Amino acid sequence: MPVIQSTYKAPYFFRNGFVTTVYSGLIRKVSGLDQKRERITLSDGDFLDLDWSYSEEKSKKLIIILHGLEGNAQRHYITGTAKYFNQNGIDAVSMNFRGCSGEDNLTFRSYHSGDTDDLKEVIQHILQTKSYTEIYLKGFSLGGNVTLKYLGETTDIPEQIKYGIAVSVPCYLAGSAKELHRLKNKAFHDKFKNNLKSKLLLKSQKYQGEIKESDIQAIKTLYDFDNLYTSKAHGFKDAYDYYEQSSSLQYLPNIKTPTLLINALNDSFLSADCYPVKEAKNNENLFLEMPQHGGHVGFIDKGKFYYNEKRALDFIQQSR
Repeated sequence: MPVIQSTYKAPYFFRNGFVTTVYSGLIRKVSGLDQKRERITLSDGDFLDLDWSYSEEKSKKLIIILHGLEGNAQRHYITGTAKYFNQNGIDAVSMNFRGCSGEDNLTFRSYHSGDTDDLKEVIQHILQTKSYTEIYLKGFSLGGNVTLKYLGETTDIPEQIKYGIAVSVPCYLAGSAKELHRLKNKAFHDKFKNNLKSKLLLKSQKYQGEIKESDIQAIKTLYDFDNLYTSKAHGFKDAYDYYEQSSSLQYLPNIKTPTLLINALNDSFLSADCYPVKEAKNNENLFLEMPQHGGHVGFIDKGKFYYNEKRALDFIQQSR
């Protein structure tokens, strides 16, 4: 499909990508959402925590929401989407990736940008235990890459999955990694790195034969972390191999489910390759929207809800 002309107009004080990203991540508050946790056991014996919220009336529609790197189902960009869809008659389940729900997972491996197997297990669990006739997927950042990769690589997508929405997605991971390592993103880079190192230090105490504490302490960058842990723990040769195999960009031509991708042009986390204009123009099921403003997982709007939340529902309703 041709690239969509975005109607998003950022409020004046939120046209700076850094300000928007920080405000949305640290200051925004979403209240009044009642989440109920369900723990499921995965095929390898590990667990995932799912946080459910419901519309007032019994619904046959569900949105599955996936968070970003080191996020969780209580981040306000997740709860904002859940609450908005709940208020519009759609149930929501927010998926916590392994080790992201406040408790370390049970295996040495955890989660990564290209891991679609856990999402597949969550979808199968929902289909086997619930009776939803329409399911939508919405992923943010890392979760958006997982969403797009799943939709593009999976040949047997259940018929109940009707639409996909992906927001602020690093479609080309190697390019996004380079951007994150630039000086302009140092504050974000260091926060991610320190959080990940702290988690890995805890794992090293349980899996002393797998990784050395001295190696973890020597990590200086996110690339180091991916080279030492992410790649090795999840079956890749090194960080570069992980980035190449896990990027959703290569799978976009195969998407057959109507899917909306919203990437702001002032998102400092994204490289030029993360704006897949050619892929969108050549795939009638891929709708690419590139607002001038929005930052990374921002898109602040007037009122209680953000643009990406309202736009996701509009896309679903308008595409029927």
